[in-house]
Amino acid sequence: MDTHTVAVAYIERLEARNWDGVTALLAEDVVYEMPQTRERITGREMFMRFNVEYPSDWHLAIRRVVAEGPFAAIWLDVRDDGKPVDAIVWLDTEDGRITRVTDYWPDRAEPMPGREHLTTQF
Repeated sequence: MDTHTVAVAYIERLEARNWDGVTALLAEDVVYEMPQTRERITGREMFMRFNVEYPSDWHLAIRRVVAEGPFAAIWLDVRDDGKPVDAIVWLDTEDGRITRVTDYWPDRAEPMPGREHLTTQF
């Protein structure tokens, strides 16, 4: 799969809650970072738990994907408990697998309670 295809599949599978499909796209040692809360998740298992356990009703729609080589940027229309939010997701890939995900949200925030067992602060 090329990087553009991986990026689109990643968002579509997240939106569909196709957890096996998302897992198949991730490298075992994937790193997920959220600069706005300064949180990092390391490893496919913890990343998947984070998504499955996420405490709100969220939905993702792609506005634009730009991919070059192993990198992709995705501009998203996010609905988080019905509230519209623009987000940018950066993906790094290697051999068709996602190795790093960086989620940029518009506002700095404190980490949500209840996910300390999955994240570390940076």
